Amino acid sequence: MLQNLTVLISTIFLGIFLSSCHSVSEVNNDQIFRYNCHENIETLDPAFGRNLRGIWVMNQLFNGLVSLDDSLQIQPDLAYRWEQSKNGSRYTFYMRDDVYFHESSIFGDTKTRRVTAQDFVYSFDRLKNPQIASPGRWTLDQVKDYYAKNDSVLIINLKKSFSPFLGILSMKYLSVVPHEAFNQPSNSFGSKPIGTGPFYMKRWEKNLKLVLRKNKNYFEQDQQGNSLPYLESVAITFVPDKQSEFLLFLQGKLDLLNSLDLSYKDELLTTTGELRKKYHNSIRLSKSPYLNTEYIGIYMGGQSSEIQSKNIRQALNYGFDREAMIRYIKNNVGYAANSGFIPNGLNKHIGSVGYSYHPQKAKALVEEYKQISGNLKPTIRLSTDANYVDICEFLQKSFYEIGISISIEVLPPPALRQAKSSGKLELFRASWVADYPDAENYMLPFYSKNFTPFGPNYMHFSSKEFDSLYLEVVKEKNELKRNTLFQKLDQIIIDEAPIIPLYYDQAIRFTQPNVKNMTMNPVNMLNLKKVYKSTR
Repeated sequence: MLQNLTVLISTIFLGIFLSSCHSVSEVNNDQIFRYNCHENIETLDPAFGRNLRGIWVMNQLFNGLVSLDDSLQIQPDLAYRWEQSKNGSRYTFYMRDDVYFHESSIFGDTKTRRVTAQDFVYSFDRLKNPQIASPGRWTLDQVKDYYAKNDSVLIINLKKSFSPFLGILSMKYLSVVPHEAFNQPSNSFGSKPIGTGPFYMKRWEKNLKLVLRKNKNYFEQDQQGNSLPYLESVAITFVPDKQSEFLLFLQGKLDLLNSLDLSYKDELLTTTGELRKKYHNSIRLSKSPYLNTEYIGIYMGGQSSEIQSKNIRQALNYGFDREAMIRYIKNNVGYAANSGFIPNGLNKHIGSVGYSYHPQKAKALVEEYKQISGNLKPTIRLSTDANYVDICEFLQKSFYEIGISISIEVLPPPALRQAKSSGKLELFRASWVADYPDAENYMLPFYSKNFTPFGPNYMHFSSKEFDSLYLEVVKEKNELKRNTLFQKLDQIIIDEAPIIPLYYDQAIRFTQPNVKNMTMNPVNMLNLKKVYKSTR
């Protein structure tokens, strides 16, 4: 059966490849990087870069003022340096003079032109335009105004000092785009993007295949003075089935496998999260902390005595073994969330102390609740989607042992999101993936002015002390002082327990042995400009 499926998949994949082989046929196979995306990409316009599958491609096509290295440190990109005023509200960016847009007929006979500070003014104006309706419009909420002093100098004035601002500027939303692309009678930028990145788009057959080619005018070089990128082409397929993708990877038809589906999780990994011995010579496994905290949200605006009781909320946090959950359900992919809400990758200098497994303390808290409330059978409804039922059942069993009955409600993901936003759920499984690499982003969902549906405070958590410290940390520039404030903020969340942190996620990638220079980072960004494939 498996052999027949393999033959069928190979035939389908060959048909996909041949349908656009003229785009890459002149390129040696060792100069082509291939990966699959199981969901379709709707647009490559960075103004709509809200999901990772699209952002991965946009990262090869576009640049911004600044970028992130693999340690999440802000690095120069199209701005080679910048200055910040003493009060923190004014930024002056100095632009490179050797950056050109991808070649295109929109530039006339010259085929391209140099990027200037005015191009960022245009790109920011477009992002703010309500007619565009960009989901990234919020990235400029803290900005008072901006202007080009000349071709090489861009000024950005903030409404007030906002310490995470440079991290926000690294987001793909704020990439530079050419105004000429939007002067065309037919605005097709989302399907015919023009940027400044290491690759340009050669061909895109939606739902079938996307081909990128090397930008020979790209401005970056490696330390030896060699032009980047090394690869000649990137070929992306859109096979929706994850098991089919896995088989294609095993056959060597894909260079990267960026998923760990339940259908093949145990085939690849041991229970301790290591690559199985039979694949040691044929597959390379890479892991990295990922800025995603998986948690159970507790809706504090509800009326049930169980939800309103801090005893019960803390008992839920003490009442299950996070280490065992990660080991048995996740094959040790991820980290037990024993340090509050801020995940690995951001919390190493913060040092919050969260909840460990302490069933006796959990039982004592439940008994105290029963005596105070008179409710001898505390019962709570936990809502989830089908992908996390196994985790919720683990929690259900654990909580039963400490005296709390949990009923599990399985909803379709859209219905779960809607009910979560409207405050209709008591407990709900959720995740928080950082929009930008700053611990402030993990405090944002607890600020009282961000109650849903107008903000991301799904728990409707409110604390005057928390709000005061939050407003202080967004203005603070000193890193040591910020970390102290984050520790206090995270501790308030831990003590009040409006959430049950489950685990800090981990990015995991499988690559072919001949793929070199594939680095990982806590935002799980794909950066191919320094990747190459060795000959076997």
